Amino acid sequence: MKKPLTILAVIALLIAPAFASDHHKESADIVDTAVAAGSFNTLAAALKAAGLVETLKGEGPFTVFAPTDDAFAKLPEGTVESLLADKEALTKVLTYHVVAGKVMAADVAGLTSAPSIQGSTLRIDTSMGVKINDAKVIKADVQASNGVIHVIDTVLIPN
Repeated sequence: MKKPLTILAVIALLIAPAFASDHHKESADIVDTAVAAGSFNTLAAALKAAGLVETLKGEGPFTVFAPTDDAFAKLPEGTVESLLADKEALTKVLTYHVVAGKVMAADVAGLTSAPSIQGSTLRIDTSMGVKINDAKVIKADVQASNGVIHVIDTVLIPN
């Protein structure tokens, strides 16, 4: 594991309790659901740094394409750290992973794109599984009280 990711993991462990409420109840929101899964520590740290936790704990509904810790680890060295140091750029990247409304996997059949709340359009390819831009959906339809999470294997970077 690269040293910068180790630092992020420590930060995530320190702030995770701030995200985790009673994640065992059925009505866990998107943030609590992601934290409870245990594989989104970098995403949780980034949401906290960008000030987006309360937004994604809000009423919604939201559809979040959530990159795993492994997805963040695939980014070029220094990318996560530079994003964490630039709140505007970090917010742009994170909001690029969110679509307004609750879009379930069955809803994407026939769709070729979706507007992110960041303002750019996400490409959808359902020809072989489901891909959002170049990210493969590795787990779909993780229900939350205020939307749905689709787990992806690559961090989406807007143009």
